Amino acid sequence: MKMQPLNPEMILNAYALGLFPMADSADAGEIYWYDPEMRGQMPIATLHVPRRLRKTLRRAPYKVTFNRDFETVIDQCAAVRQETWINRQIRDVFIALHQAGFAHSIEAWRGGECVGGLYGLALGGAFFGESMFSTATDASKICLVHLAAHLKKQGFEVFDTQFINDHIKQFGVYEIPRKEYLEKLEEVIFRLVSFVPYSAGSADSSSSAAVSFDSDSDSVTLFLQSITQTS
Repeated sequence: MKMQPLNPEMILNAYALGLFPMADSADAGEIYWYDPEMRGQMPIATLHVPRRLRKTLRRAPYKVTFNRDFETVIDQCAAVRQETWINRQIRDVFIALHQAGFAHSIEAWRGGECVGGLYGLALGGAFFGESMFSTATDASKICLVHLAAHLKKQGFEVFDTQFINDHIKQFGVYEIPRKEYLEKLEEVIFRLVSFVPYSAGSADSSSSAAVSFDSDSDSVTLFLQSITQTS
């Protein structure tokens, strides 16, 4: 389904209805909207973290941050793949959504280099994961676990992955029918949940566009303990 040029309001309205945009390639001029019959969901409170990755997390090989370098993350998500659905329109509108406080990035740093990360959209009590990249061992996976710990702490209830791929299967991602997904989304989409913690500068994610903050390692430790007890 072809649509008009993207703008932030269009994206927010579409995601609230269960739609998301993709392009055929980085150079494509057209955008298509998707509404799959089965929807990928990442468990938050019961995330499965493989034993080897748990050991790596305890070593903390990277510094993990939020919203420090959104543009690098989205550009790397497009660059590391031979084929990408992130074209110029999608890149620009998500940067605008980041500046407005709706889109967020998670980064893994080795020294001064961003070696992994992911980005997505926060709306109400739902987080919509868009894409991830890694140029160092386990960097994107570590970001994903830090993100899940953060979402749980902040009160998010839906972590949408759109589709399922081999990279995220190990975390316990599952599919639900479109009807069930839309019912879940309707329950949480208008809840007052902030992605940016109060301690980082704002309790209102819509007014915290440029706020970056470090991941809370203590929260990640407690999160890993909690999912061990429930698994």
